[in-house]
Amino acid sequence: MPKQPPFAMLDALSRFPAALWQILLELSPSLLLGLFIAGLVHVYVPAAAIHKRLSRPDLASTVRASVLGVPLPLCSCGVIPTALGLRKAGASKGATTSFMISTPQTGVDSILVSAAFLGWPFAIFKVVAAFVTGVIGGVLVNRFASRRAEGASAQGSTTLNAPGQDRGVLGAVRYAIFDLLAAIDLWLIAGVLVAAAITALVPGDFFAGQTWSQGLVGMLVVLAISLPLYVCTTASVPIAASLIAAGMPAGSALVFLMAGPATNVATIGAVYRTLGGVVLGLYLGTVVVMSLGFGLLFDQVLTAAPVLHAAHAHASGWLGTLSALVLLALLALLQWQRRQAGRPAAAAATGAGGEAAGDLVLHVQGMSCQHCIGSVKRSLEAMDTVAEAVPDLATGRVRIVGGGFAVPTLVRAIEDAGFSVSGVEKTQGRVDAPGSLD
Repeated sequence: MPKQPPFAMLDALSRFPAALWQILLELSPSLLLGLFIAGLVHVYVPAAAIHKRLSRPDLASTVRASVLGVPLPLCSCGVIPTALGLRKAGASKGATTSFMISTPQTGVDSILVSAAFLGWPFAIFKVVAAFVTGVIGGVLVNRFASRRAEGASAQGSTTLNAPGQDRGVLGAVRYAIFDLLAAIDLWLIAGVLVAAAITALVPGDFFAGQTWSQGLVGMLVVLAISLPLYVCTTASVPIAASLIAAGMPAGSALVFLMAGPATNVATIGAVYRTLGGVVLGLYLGTVVVMSLGFGLLFDQVLTAAPVLHAAHAHASGWLGTLSALVLLALLALLQWQRRQAGRPAAAAATGAGGEAAGDLVLHVQGMSCQHCIGSVKRSLEAMDTVAEAVPDLATGRVRIVGGGFAVPTLVRAIEDAGFSVSGVEKTQGRVDAPGSLD
């Protein structure tokens, strides 16, 4: 892109607020509706029935797991503890892998947001791609991964739904806001800001004039960038739409939307730690090959590339405006709650004598979103000796209140949730974990 004179850059920056508001108008109605539907799924779909149908290492189980994963709005980090819950409840390795591949690529909120930004043909194609990729990954794992004894574990848990919690429509709304939206809000804000910046700063024909961005080479570049990064599936849709509007081929954008949400460094580590190197290799290989394959297929089948909608009748009307204001209010509420929740932990850490006499602090690795925090918190608070667990996402420290701790048991509970413990703090100071503690 040629260097722009200062006045051109200022003009581009002046377009940023309008681009930002337009993206919010497009995003908010579909996102809020998708979150509500996901909340209803959480409340009314029985998790026990799901677990029963995923235990056999066959094609039917992998298909069921992919069907289950497609509508669930879980990020690539949030899907790990859920998949581990399925695994511990008796799901086969193939079904678990199928679920892990298909789930983060899409979801009811992502489907509706994709349709709003990119059109229904793109949204439906992405759903089919996620489903097929999940099934193929599961079949390959069943075929080539070493089979170990399949069995249910009494310690297994899942975030699909928790009996006795979040009942009825109000429960669905509560779960949609304080679990799902809270898990992606920071990434959503970042995604919207990046999309607005691309829309305002990148000329409409920029990628169309770049030979490296076209065809298989462009897809490989996008793939190399997407694999290690955390990309929230819903928040990444506006970014992809802005890139398409700037001339990027739709197939390359599809690679970004498939490989980005399905993988990141934390997910790769968790899969290796819990399912082994063979499953990890099949998992990554499936995502890489299938995202490239579906990207090339999309460019061949749907030659008319979708573009960012400039103005929908509903988006500029009262529904889009109201939805955008509601979304902004919810994002502000979540930020306020996050600040309020951090104050008690900070007060406890800086109070007389540091942690209370009955406190223990674990240093947990792998927490990268609110879903991760919820998984660690639930795993620890399910133990009789733990009165309260307070994870801190910024530092990775988890303060545990209670008494009669068995540290190896606490460490095991965190590992069962898909994370690892790098250290433990007692009142005397920090000691290594978990091996040296008994």
